[in-house]
Amino acid sequence: MADRILVLGGARSGKSIAAERLLADVPDVVYVATGGDDSGSSEWAERVAKHRARRPATWGLAETIDLVPLLESAGPPLLIDCLTLWLSRTMDRLDVWSDLSRAGEVETHIAALAEAWSATPRHVVAVSNDVGSGIVPADAGTRLFRDLMGRLNTTVSLASDQVLWTIAGRILPLT
Repeated sequence: MADRILVLGGARSGKSIAAERLLADVPDVVYVATGGDDSGSSEWAERVAKHRARRPATWGLAETIDLVPLLESAGPPLLIDCLTLWLSRTMDRLDVWSDLSRAGEVETHIAALAEAWSATPRHVVAVSNDVGSGIVPADAGTRLFRDLMGRLNTTVSLASDQVLWTIAGRILPLT
C-alpha cells in the first residue's frame, strides 16, 4: 500500500511548502492543482505563479477536481493542493451555495474521495486547510462549508498513514 500523507494547517501556515518538500527528491510527481481558473484576478495569478516557480521542472501538472480517477490509477506520486479548493469547487459544481439542501451530494463526493484515498496504489500527499478553529460563521452557507471541510479532513485523516500539522512554517506530526 502506498503512503498517504495529509498536511493540514491554517492559511499561509506553510503547508504547501511542507508538502512539496516531502516529495522534493522525487523527479516524476504529478502536481494536482484543484484551484481552477480565477480569470482576471491578479492576486490569484500571483499565488499560482509562486507555486509554479517552486515546483521542479520535472513534475507534471493536472488541473482538476476529478481526484478519484487519479487516485484509482497507478502512476507516479501525487501532490494534491488542495482539498479545501476541491471542496469549494465541488460545492460550486453541485450548486450547493444556492441550495444548501444539496449538502448530501457533497457528502457522497467526500465518501468517494475517501474510499479512493484509502485504496490508492500511489504515494500521495494532500494539502488541506483546517478552518474549524475560528469563530462560528454568521451565514448558513459558510457554516456548511466549515462543517463539510471538517468532515473531509477527518475522513481523509483517518485513512492516512501520516498526518502533519503546519504552523508558522513548522511541522508537527499528529498521532
